[in-house]
Amino acid sequence: MSRPQSLFKDAPDIIPPLLSKGMSITDLVNFLGQTCFEARNVYHGARLYRRMIDENDAIWLGIAGAGIAGGMGGMVISLLEAGFIDVICSTGAQVYHDLHFAFDLPVKAISPNHNDDILRSRGDIRIYDIAIRDKETLETQDEIIRNFIRDSHSRHLADKPLSSWEFNYALGNWVLENSKYPERSFVAKAAEKGVPIFWDSLTNHSIALNFILTDRKGFPISLSAQKDIFDSAAIVFSSGQTGFIVLGGGGPKNFIQQTSPTISQILKIEFEGAERGIQIGTAIEKEGSLSGCTFSESVTWGKYRSADDRKLVQIWGEYSVIFPILATYALENCNKRSSRNIISHIPVYAENLENAR
Repeated sequence: MSRPQSLFKDAPDIIPPLLSKGMSITDLVNFLGQTCFEARNVYHGARLYRRMIDENDAIWLGIAGAGIAGGMGGMVISLLEAGFIDVICSTGAQVYHDLHFAFDLPVKAISPNHNDDILRSRGDIRIYDIAIRDKETLETQDEIIRNFIRDSHSRHLADKPLSSWEFNYALGNWVLENSKYPERSFVAKAAEKGVPIFWDSLTNHSIALNFILTDRKGFPISLSAQKDIFDSAAIVFSSGQTGFIVLGGGGPKNFIQQTSPTISQILKIEFEGAERGIQIGTAIEKEGSLSGCTFSESVTWGKYRSADDRKLVQIWGEYSVIFPILATYALENCNKRSSRNIISHIPVYAENLENAR
């Protein structure tokens, strides 16, 4: 009796590739694709991001962790400039720390091996291998936030509940006008390009902490979680084919992915979920956390259309290493896109979703 043919007879052969001097980022990504494990997933993620761009997806970027405080806002700025990001969901902390660079406040690269009691006694604050100052960075940044609120309150922040994207849009425009180095701020660049920035939480960050003081000084801020949820769902509903890229998981991942269930499960509008997604993070599925939730699990919630590994790529790795590879590959291989200026379309998108109910 003859043996049945291998299930893998038509799969590509693995032939050990060779490194060469002067390889481009495209060469490196293609090299990774000829190997195995997470290297091959990086290849598939880079190729998927390229397809998202070339096929004109509305691309969302979710940012968790402390990457922006560590200087990673520069690559977000580069992608915004190229038109490769259309909507952002960030923690409020990322927006807060982004402004340190625009206003030239102290942020230092240090070793993570320090006596933290001594650092505290000297007014130094550590975020792993990033150092900021208590007074010169944080207290100065707090005052800058309060100055923005005082300057902008009557024109942009008063008289109505705000979504987080409206607050951040006003903040980004103010940074463009008032900071020393606006070109270092992804919040400023997003405002310039009409890219909305949502927060995953309205309260879990230093910007919101400052609201308790500005409220008491006569400049009250009212934020609406419901408006955030509706506006974000409206963008997904109206902006065509959608791709999600998630750095680090956490709250931003859930905020982005809940847009489709909001439409289908809550508003009872027929909607199948996002088409494509890339996730980069170190959480594992077995821990049961939000960050460890796999794409296939998300499909069961209606967050994505199907568990298709050609359209959903999970990369296990630290995003400060992985995402620059994907971003540079995209910049090297894709033509720039004009900004969708989604902020200018949100009123119409919200009306479309309202009328579809």
